[in-house]
Amino acid sequence: MALLSLIVPVYRVEEYLAECLDSLLGQSFTDFEVIAVDDASPDGSGEILSAYAERDSRIKVVTLPRNVGLGAARNTGLQHATGRYVWCVDSDDWLPPGTLEAVAARIEQTTPDLLVTGYARVYWDGRVEDHPVSAVHQGREVPETFTFAEQPGLLNHLWIACNKVIRRDFLVETGLTFGPGWYEDVAFVLPLMLASGRISLLDRDCYGYRQRQQGAITRTVSDRHFEVFDQWDRVFEFMNSRPGEFATLRPVIFQRMIWHCLQVLGHASRVPGPMRRTFFARISAQYRRHLPSGGAPVAAGNDGMKQRLVALGAYQLFELLMSAWQIRQRLAGRRPQAGAPIPRRVVQRSPIKTG
Repeated sequence: MALLSLIVPVYRVEEYLAECLDSLLGQSFTDFEVIAVDDASPDGSGEILSAYAERDSRIKVVTLPRNVGLGAARNTGLQHATGRYVWCVDSDDWLPPGTLEAVAARIEQTTPDLLVTGYARVYWDGRVEDHPVSAVHQGREVPETFTFAEQPGLLNHLWIACNKVIRRDFLVETGLTFGPGWYEDVAFVLPLMLASGRISLLDRDCYGYRQRQQGAITRTVSDRHFEVFDQWDRVFEFMNSRPGEFATLRPVIFQRMIWHCLQVLGHASRVPGPMRRTFFARISAQYRRHLPSGGAPVAAGNDGMKQRLVALGAYQLFELLMSAWQIRQRLAGRRPQAGAPIPRRVVQRSPIKTG
């Protein structure tokens, strides 16, 4: 049994696939397998996988007869995995050198149910945003392993699946799988963190998260962004399946749900203009549906104001305030500091509380 099974779903990534596979096979740590799932990709990705599999026996290719989507392709890969730990790696991303060695060492040191690593967003224009897990504790003492209830600040460290290394037996015990639809990571990662008895952190950039200018759902105008509500419903269904167990966490998860849905609405490249009112109404419906019995905390500043408007269902006022904010942003953008260099690498640090 290998220590790690790397699950790589593949669809229309022939431009990036070789870089991804090279980053895996070139690691100094070698006790791993790659489960590459060809999700009926119509380009040359299948041929690339076949060529790599012929050269390296650690690559196992599973070819699907029809396209099933990212979540279902990952589930197929997880079903074929044999490693002690599983890790979903998207086929247009990569692992920096030394990553698997560092991950293996942390696993052996802490034997977690869930290992959360740092990662970097790498943009098409050369910008790089570092997302260290040190932002979770901001210099405070954190045990080698903990539960989500003990460190709820982890909620603000993006809930992507690709910086989560999961003990496979634990995943099987929970019965968690990726659901259909966009934003599938939400309904997988949040229940995973809630259920984990032993979470550990690895404060190292372990994942290159490519931000493509085209092709990513986060930059696609579509009514499919409404699927975010289904994913959050699944999160609350999971909590409801364990009555009382997550009662203290429901308010912060509720607040994060509202924040996330508003982020989707506020992104100019997602919700079509004619559907904005309907999308806002759906956020208000989610507010009423999932509001904890004891209420929910209200964030400070603009986030808190938007949350109050959602609670009131005040769409017109919301749009008025958003328009005013955008005008201020544009005016501020016209007054750059003379001679100021353009930053190429920044550290993304969220205002995260650990208590």
